[in-house]
Amino acid sequence: MTAPDHDAPPGAAPAWVKSARQLDRERRQRRQSVRSGSIATASTILFVVVVAVALTATPGWSRVKETFFDWDEFATAFPDVLSGFWLNVQIFLLAEPVILVLGLLVALARGLRNPLFFPLRALATLYTDVFRGIPTILLVYLVGFGLPALRLEGVPSSPAVLGGFALVLSYSAYVAEVFRSGIDSIHPSQRAAARSLGLSQAQSLRFVVLPQAVRRVVPPLLNDFASLQKDTALVAVLGPLEALRQAQIHSAETFNYTPYLAAAVLFIALTVPMARFTDHLAARAERRRASGGGGK
Repeated sequence: MTAPDHDAPPGAAPAWVKSARQLDRERRQRRQSVRSGSIATASTILFVVVVAVALTATPGWSRVKETFFDWDEFATAFPDVLSGFWLNVQIFLLAEPVILVLGLLVALARGLRNPLFFPLRALATLYTDVFRGIPTILLVYLVGFGLPALRLEGVPSSPAVLGGFALVLSYSAYVAEVFRSGIDSIHPSQRAAARSLGLSQAQSLRFVVLPQAVRRVVPPLLNDFASLQKDTALVAVLGPLEALRQAQIHSAETFNYTPYLAAAVLFIALTVPMARFTDHLAARAERRRASGGGGK
């Protein structure tokens, strides 16, 4: 509770000050926050120390340290791995918008209920079933080596492009299902209200259903894109000099696996911020639902 400040100048709006009970509550909350933070920090430090001691006490630690944690090998391989990682980023940035568009189109096609569009709906269903069922690395092999073998005019020969195309085919099927779940989660009353205002079926979908559905599926979409960033390393099987391939080359020359650690550090540096941003969006959406905001 707060109380008005009766010492305010005449004619001025009364200034509200915190009551003693409110101040005491805030002090207890601060003490509890400090106590919880101290306990969390101490337990984390203790856990790290125990794991480090247990790891370094294993019989093979000296060999593992030499093979996976050689700083000289890390420094030598890192520039080449970093240069290759830029190709991973390029594949990701080019594939992501294509996946979004193709996934949304497939989701919309699966939602068509007019009998006239049954072949299109069946084709969209077949697409999602097939490309979600094929392991991504197998699809990279099939596209990367199968398309050039057809000797068709206009088919790209770049392994990076073919690998990116395989990732688009695979991830668009997953993203289509994410979009479809978001569209189906919108209550039918939203469509009915839009139609009662004079909007057509297409206008209701565009202006009412899709904006709400997209907001709801942003966290799972970001999770898919975090996986996509990691799976760009699969194109290494086709030969382009991306991060994993560069690490393989250095490891083959020195018989040391530290270059793989350099590649892992780069992928972590990109995917962890994306994961934390996804958590932030999911928590914000949960707070909105808890406050009664729904999908708005």
